[in-house]
Amino acid sequence: MPHNVAHFLAQQASLFPDKPAVRLPACHDKSGLVTYAERSFLQLEQEASAVAQILSAKGIKRGTRVLLMVKPGLDLICIVFALFKIGAVPIVIDPGMGLRGFLRCVKHSKPTAVVGIPLAIWISRLFYASFRAVTVRVTVGLSFARVTSRHKGPNNSFPVVDSNSDELAAILFTSGSTGPAKGVCYTHGMFAAQVEAIRGQYQMQPGEIDLPMLPVFALFNPALGMCTVVPEMDPSRPASVDPEKIVRAIQQNAVTNSFGSPALWSKIARFCEANQIILPSVRRILMAGAPVSPDLMAQMGRFLPNGEIHTPYGATEALPVSSISASEVIRDTQARTLQGEGTCVGRPLPGITVRIITPVDGRIATLDQVRDRPIGEIGEIIVKGPTVTNAYDNLEEADWQSKILDGQTYWHRMGDMGWLDAEGRLWFCGRKAECVVSSKNTLYTDCCESIFNQHEKVLRSALIDCGNNCPGIVIEPEPSSMPKSAQEKKAFIDSLRALGASVSCTQQIEDFFFFDSFPVDVRHNAKINRLKLAKKFGSFK
Repeated sequence: MPHNVAHFLAQQASLFPDKPAVRLPACHDKSGLVTYAERSFLQLEQEASAVAQILSAKGIKRGTRVLLMVKPGLDLICIVFALFKIGAVPIVIDPGMGLRGFLRCVKHSKPTAVVGIPLAIWISRLFYASFRAVTVRVTVGLSFARVTSRHKGPNNSFPVVDSNSDELAAILFTSGSTGPAKGVCYTHGMFAAQVEAIRGQYQMQPGEIDLPMLPVFALFNPALGMCTVVPEMDPSRPASVDPEKIVRAIQQNAVTNSFGSPALWSKIARFCEANQIILPSVRRILMAGAPVSPDLMAQMGRFLPNGEIHTPYGATEALPVSSISASEVIRDTQARTLQGEGTCVGRPLPGITVRIITPVDGRIATLDQVRDRPIGEIGEIIVKGPTVTNAYDNLEEADWQSKILDGQTYWHRMGDMGWLDAEGRLWFCGRKAECVVSSKNTLYTDCCESIFNQHEKVLRSALIDCGNNCPGIVIEPEPSSMPKSAQEKKAFIDSLRALGASVSCTQQIEDFFFFDSFPVDVRHNAKINRLKLAKKFGSFK
């Protein structure tokens, strides 16, 4: 069945030709307000067709693997949809993972074309070993814009290839926060299923305004009929985001929807609180990338008189799996999270099946080898559905470790531990690889950290294995609360130990360490690298 996702953009251009599709910052006036350049859906469709003609003339065709090295914004959106029209396969790698990791991903994915800014083209020539397969290079700059403008017009449409639903559409790399980044194979059918799942779950309507603080989410907006406001931030350094610029963009554009990690929303919430700002245009905020604390939900919710906060759960390999609103968390599940039962991530979306199985180290070849855990018991999370990928890109061993064959389809092992409650809601307890199996029981990161994160002086905490399966906690204090003397450190630890003793899951933790800045993933600035912390502090045990 033909199911190319580029058809979505053409549909929106036909239905809403004059509605804005993209707004990107152009300049600032003396008061700090931003002037935005704008493209309508019809203009975006025409530019995507023009770009498709250019790329096709350069030799890019159906099935060509194309590495994208373009800054987020109009060019990225146009080029991605142009490649979809052609039937080519865009490869998207996180720009913040560092040069060594980036080159490793390039070498593995074997692109035969590179479309990028001048620096990207220079890199592709300098590091020949990683770009060995590349035969086509297209520079995105002023000359590219001029050529695009000459090709653009109502009579220069580019026909969309009728790709099959199971045909490879794109390769998106994981963040690499819990191991080497892996290329995930997305099909056109999966993209279409994601669009419908997101639209249905969050009741998104054509004409809404979105501010996506993860660039890849901007690619869904043309299909949803939503206008993308390009944020003023460096996607390779999300921790450096200026919350004032994000808030100003929301206010200027009457933004109705925004996606970002809890680390980003925490900065924005503090800014809104300090400046007594409310955001009446916002209908929904999606927080994802790491567990979201009920405190952050409540704090951010105070600035959304007409909006709701949602926390979708998933991964690059399976997105979205489930979702829950802040209202339900605060009403029904918050107290259990604060008692160490994990973070409730909601009910599975329609079409998604979630099972909790007895954890297995190593491969699970077929579904008949799994053993289900009863309701309420913690186990390994596996998922199946139309938004769940079937394979990694040329990584047979990773497929063996993460995929479970079930007839003609596959279940994906999330690599997470959790449980299902009697209401059918999924609870997240932590990454499987980061659990600490002590002599008494198994400790889970999310369950234990939620206890210590309640301390008024704690910004965040991390459960680690100090060695010989002995659990410990590393504390990142609030900026002004790092202990400055042995006496302050002892008092801080005594208060932490007393807090841990009040809940069964943390009673056996005796070792506490302090670190001023946790190592976190680049994509969300929220996923703590606990294994790196364990290497640093485990030797002090």
